[in-house]
Amino acid sequence: GLGIMSSESKIIRAVILAGGKGTRLAPYTRIIPKPLMPIGDKPILEIMLRQMKRAGIRQVTLTVGYLGDLLRLFFLDGKRLGLKIDYVQEEKPLGTSGPLANVKGLTTTFLVTNGDVLTDMDFAELIAYHREQGAIATIATHKRKVSINLGVVESDKDNVVIDYLEKPDFNYLVSMGVYVFEPRVLKYIPRDEYLDFPDLVRKLIEAGEKISSYPYKGYWEDLGRPDDYERASVDFEKNRSQFLPD
Repeated sequence: GLGIMSSESKIIRAVILAGGKGTRLAPYTRIIPKPLMPIGDKPILEIMLRQMKRAGIRQVTLTVGYLGDLLRLFFLDGKRLGLKIDYVQEEKPLGTSGPLANVKGLTTTFLVTNGDVLTDMDFAELIAYHREQGAIATIATHKRKVSINLGVVESDKDNVVIDYLEKPDFNYLVSMGVYVFEPRVLKYIPRDEYLDFPDLVRKLIEAGEKISSYPYKGYWEDLGRPDDYERASVDFEKNRSQFLPD
């Protein structure tokens, strides 16, 4: 800790999961892969790639499936962004963790993200936190309030009502779709098998591995549904330098 960057922290790689169909943003996503959906004048994935470059990441692998050719055409080898970008094609859907088994050369700590996350998080801070924790995986998390617009009844096993909550709010810690992994996580991901992230997490917990949560209080929007997408676009236009300081 003498302020000297260790060589391993310089060559951190990122894998971006960009193979999903984005069905909740149809009809746009029938012809445009979700990571190419524009936020302001840039595709969401370009904003993320520029943020990764600021965090010191130089090599990025995109796992692509549906409409993957459009992503290749847009980002090419990454030179325009000062990055080295390569691609891994999914022949069949492999879920949110399965594609990692097909990425070659993940021999040091690496970042994994979904291809459609708008956040102002400094990825370098997340990576540093992960290293301090000594965990096999770190999940970036955000507090989300879920409001239920109904009267919620709680009853016991004999159908006796024991509580009644009018329009309650529940607070959850939710995954932001941004993770840091150690390479040995790969031994838990079988090749060419469908594996979603929650199942991987449960596998790791069962195996006694340490998984950390990185609670992030800054900005985060997942571009899942049209209203999230609209909100993210407005926020980006209003506070562009918050996301891309340069």
